[in-house]
Amino acid sequence: MEAVTVDFKPILDLTDEQFYQLCRSNPDVKFERTATGALIIMPPTGGETGKSNSACNALLWLWNEQNKLGIVFDSSTCFKLPNGSDRSPDASWIKLARWDTLQPEEKEKFPPICPDFVLELLSPSDTLKVTQKKMQEYQENGVRLGWLINRKLRQVEIYRIGQEVEILNNPSSLSGEDILPGFVLNLEKIW
Repeated sequence: MEAVTVDFKPILDLTDEQFYQLCRSNPDVKFERTATGALIIMPPTGGETGKSNSACNALLWLWNEQNKLGIVFDSSTCFKLPNGSDRSPDASWIKLARWDTLQPEEKEKFPPICPDFVLELLSPSDTLKVTQKKMQEYQENGVRLGWLINRKLRQVEIYRIGQEVEILNNPSSLSGEDILPGFVLNLEKIW
């Protein structure tokens, strides 16, 4: 099952608060929202994707716990991006100084901030083209480093602010570069 996009715009324009309440009222459904207001209903992942996603989050969290440079978020976290979309990366990280600029109520709901780092793990229910557009949207909204990991092809697309996408075939690891200094993701745990 692929994600389903429903455009209610002709009959209904959800406010941010209404979208938040819709998500809270339907905790078993994962929603995202495009910048134009269309709702995206995301299917659950399968076991292999969930296992790999959990490994990515755990490794990122362990690195951050040692370095204390920011905050790590899982795939359940929805961010209000500057372009108006509401997105939930599979894993993300925000530099602590940026996170601390938010008000407590902003942190509690869907934080109005674009992560510094995002990771999307392509699952069988995702299409590459749609996920690439999502990565470009992150990049356009301020993500400094993004990884799109395609386990099936053993390929990684690296998105950096102001640069062309770099494609790596069958890499053994990924470096967090200067965004996540010292972080190395061992892809043998992901493939």
